[in-house]
Amino acid sequence: MRRAQGLASYVLGRALVPASGGSAAVAGAGAGAATAVQHRLLQVTWFSSGSSSGRPRWFSQSVAAYVGRSARPVSLAVAGAVSFSLTASLLVQDAYAKEPPSPELVPKDVVLYQYEACPFCNKVKAFLDYYDVPYKVVEVNPISKKEIKWSDYKKVPILMVDGEQMVDSSDIINKLGHRIHPEKSVDSVPDEDEEKKWRGWVDSHLVHMLSPNIYRNTSEALESFDYITSNGNFSFTERITVKYAGAAAMYFVSKNLKKKYNITDERAALYEAAETWVDALNGREFLGGSKPNLADLAVFGVLRPIRYLRSGRDMVDHTGIGEWYTRMENVVGESSRIKA
Repeated sequence: MRRAQGLASYVLGRALVPASGGSAAVAGAGAGAATAVQHRLLQVTWFSSGSSSGRPRWFSQSVAAYVGRSARPVSLAVAGAVSFSLTASLLVQDAYAKEPPSPELVPKDVVLYQYEACPFCNKVKAFLDYYDVPYKVVEVNPISKKEIKWSDYKKVPILMVDGEQMVDSSDIINKLGHRIHPEKSVDSVPDEDEEKKWRGWVDSHLVHMLSPNIYRNTSEALESFDYITSNGNFSFTERITVKYAGAAAMYFVSKNLKKKYNITDERAALYEAAETWVDALNGREFLGGSKPNLADLAVFGVLRPIRYLRSGRDMVDHTGIGEWYTRMENVVGESSRIKA
């Protein structure tokens, strides 16, 4: 219900404040100033009770004055607005319902070994979150990797599922998908070729657009490493060292990556990739139609770590991907991660 109400607020916000230019308005924390203004307007409209500083409670006083003149029309208007909001919330909830597997097919013990900012790890988390598979997270120290010394596989993600080790993000999703939805065999999925094509595109193309963008200059490299070190498993000393040394190192590495993947303008390449995905949607809410498929979850997962960095904000502001991303945020919803 909370996700539905959030999307209903987003829809109402779009109605209250027109979008400017060609930018897509996107709900959520860290979104652009236009969306923040929309949300504040909604909050003021529904919940205003004045500030703690003693300034005039203009909204409350205006409503009170109006109620004094005509209480019944206002009551009917408020009741109608609340009814509309609840109805919209229920419709949104039905439209963007998740697809939880049968309880007997849900694994009992799932542990994800990850780096918080890793796009491949976020692919796996998008899948787990969408299908409501509860999982624990072990944040791996990228310097010592002591948390995965027990494994012969020295990369992340590693997913332990009821004692079975699964590696490589796409293979993890394939194996776990067949386990929790055995009825969805290859033969039963008519658009499997399209889904497979775009999942491959995520791994072979989209993911390579990220590093040249998030490390394209020193300020963005520092922004990225601030996020990485704030969410990663680092000691205090490592956090300071990695933030500045890592940002400097990756700034130069990103230049080599541009050459490796034949990228001239990293922002233009990111925008082009985003528009390529929008074109693939071909007017559909999701590549999967009315519900996301594995390609939708892969694109969403890979983009999630950068969405609220400058590169991600620029991508949403300069392409048409924002509305799809917002739908994905709402349908994936809250994490199914089990807090330690």
